[in-house]
Amino acid sequence: MTEPNPPRDTIAGHVSEDDRDMKNIQNEYLLGGKPVAAGRSPYAPSEMLQAIDLIDDFASEIESTLDVAAPNPHLNMALHLVRNHLEGRVSTASSVIAASAVPYATARRKLGELQEAGLIESRPRTKSGKSFSLHPSATLLGNWGQLSDRLLRMAKKHVGEAGQDRAEAEYYFGGTYQVGRSIQPPQVLPEPLSLPGGLRILVHGDPTFMVMESLKRQFEQVVGTKISQRAFSIDRLHEEALRNGERPTSRYDIIAVDLPWIGEFVTKGLLTPLDDVLDVEDLDPGDFHTAGWRAAHWAGRPYGVPSQTTPELMFYRKDWFAEAGLEPPHSTDGVLEAARLLHEPQKGRYGIAWNAARGTALGHTFMMTCADFGQPILNLDPVAGGFDADQLDRDDLVPTIDTPRALEAAEYLMALLEFSPPDILSMSWYERIRPYAAGKIAMAYGYTLLAPYFELDEKSPANGNTGYLAHPAGPAGHPIAPVGGYVLCIPANLPESRKREAAKALVAFTSPEAQKLYIQHGSRTAPRYSVGADPDVRQLSPVFEAVDAMSWRDELQFWPRPPVPRINELIAICGQELHDMLRGVTSPRETLARAQARAEQVMQDDRD
Repeated sequence: MTEPNPPRDTIAGHVSEDDRDMKNIQNEYLLGGKPVAAGRSPYAPSEMLQAIDLIDDFASEIESTLDVAAPNPHLNMALHLVRNHLEGRVSTASSVIAASAVPYATARRKLGELQEAGLIESRPRTKSGKSFSLHPSATLLGNWGQLSDRLLRMAKKHVGEAGQDRAEAEYYFGGTYQVGRSIQPPQVLPEPLSLPGGLRILVHGDPTFMVMESLKRQFEQVVGTKISQRAFSIDRLHEEALRNGERPTSRYDIIAVDLPWIGEFVTKGLLTPLDDVLDVEDLDPGDFHTAGWRAAHWAGRPYGVPSQTTPELMFYRKDWFAEAGLEPPHSTDGVLEAARLLHEPQKGRYGIAWNAARGTALGHTFMMTCADFGQPILNLDPVAGGFDADQLDRDDLVPTIDTPRALEAAEYLMALLEFSPPDILSMSWYERIRPYAAGKIAMAYGYTLLAPYFELDEKSPANGNTGYLAHPAGPAGHPIAPVGGYVLCIPANLPESRKREAAKALVAFTSPEAQKLYIQHGSRTAPRYSVGADPDVRQLSPVFEAVDAMSWRDELQFWPRPPVPRINELIAICGQELHDMLRGVTSPRETLARAQARAEQVMQDDRD
């Protein structure tokens, strides 16, 4: 992949643009720091904001009805602080006093009372310490969360079902919260991070990390320091992370690592074991999707925290399938049959889109397709539900690319060509989803993180008409949802004085509260069970319930792309050889033999 332009640091407000995908995702997904959502709000109202709106409106009604009613400065200031905190705006003493609705001297006194009660914290805004911002304390936020829950329940009890449609009442007055507990917004850390120069992060330029960038101001309040984020395409991110590991001192406090890279990065000594810098139990490991959490380990030790657990699924147009009288496909034969029936190129409609661009994109596709047919690309030991990818720090692993099941997978990809768009051989991560979002594709293999392309666009024909399936299986396989995504890690060459502070930030960025906030602003990845079960989250997209169900059925698997040290080279080899096959240069059998020989050489070189 060429690098036409040097990366630009987001310190100056820019995210690096290093290739067409990176440029497109920033132009299309972000507009003024927010996800493009075709005119609708990118997030659902939280329980706390609902309570604030209710109290605000009720207080206004009381004051206008009773001329003798006096403002409540304590309440008004608390409302202002909590609302600003939830919406990522800075509160100052002046703004809080203005919100009190009482004379200045009285407001100053009431503000002091709130501070003495431990309900408000102040933080310096400048190095001189002469300017401060005000924040609701953990106590105030906790109390407000309890108040919100009680208030909305009382509203439902007393008026929620009087004169309203029951479903409408339950939606507005919090009936859905009985399904799962609503996660509250992120809280400000008890003490600001002590990181000279601020927190420096290296990430991938995908929708979820772009959402993090748009929320940078709010998270700067949470961690109490400046945040600088750099974003790269997948190949350049890998290169930059390796370059960073060769430097005497890391340029980044936290780096995003693609799940298949864990083995390579650990064996090269690039990552700090998490249990060296934090108490792993503080992360609540049991709350993470099992496959995502296991994939963050090497030789039994955790090296990263899941920031995204984004399985690749089959997206399909429910309305088109219904019109044609078709059932959702659960087998590869079913995919081919549906693609054949729904492929109408003369009308600008195509049966299926997938990653077929040469190199990394197609390499990933082939490995996951092999898994659909029950074939790992290394001689992994079979276990219940698939193959063992936990024990990879061993010397007896060999490629298993040239096998009968892998041949079935290659022939399946050849068969898909007939029902694919004419530019399929140049389609990669985002190109396969754009035409699906535009209403030109019946089915598309795609990661859940790409769902915002149609779920947040009310003009997209796929909006509200998309179903989500695990990968349909080949004759000897089982439905699986190959897990992708990133974990956040701490570089090994980061100075010790910064590691524990970086660990605090890592915990904050991967908390349920942070994960929910990302989703409310456009992300479609939920690494934690608690987040996927949150009622606010469930209202935003059916993908969360679908992925949770796949996880409980043990369909989320990371063995299709085992994180062995040379996996990136194996992916590249498959992506190159299979592209020649799809172009008709080589036959499937010849292709697999060539890929097998090259992969064996890579694995042998690794042992030498």
